[in-house]
Amino acid sequence: MASPPTEFPPVLTAAMAADLLQIHVEYLRKLVREGKVPSHRFPGGRELRFLRDELLEWLAAQPGPGDRRDHEGTSEDATT
Repeated sequence: MASPPTEFPPVLTAAMAADLLQIHVEYLRKLVREGKVPSHRFPGGRELRFLRDELLEWLAAQPGPGDRRDHEGTSEDATT
């Protein structure tokens, strides 16, 4: 079972970030290459670092099963 988000340090390695997001590290690297996940590199370095709070904000912004836009006949624009 994955650790609760509060048990992760503020700055994460790729492996730690993948664990936090509950995805495979290679899939995380693919998302980074596609510019879909916020990440940081040290100048001149290859190693990725991730900010825990930034990842949690990104994750919360992703559409999911509970997103109103996913339900049939429902959208945020339906009230206009």
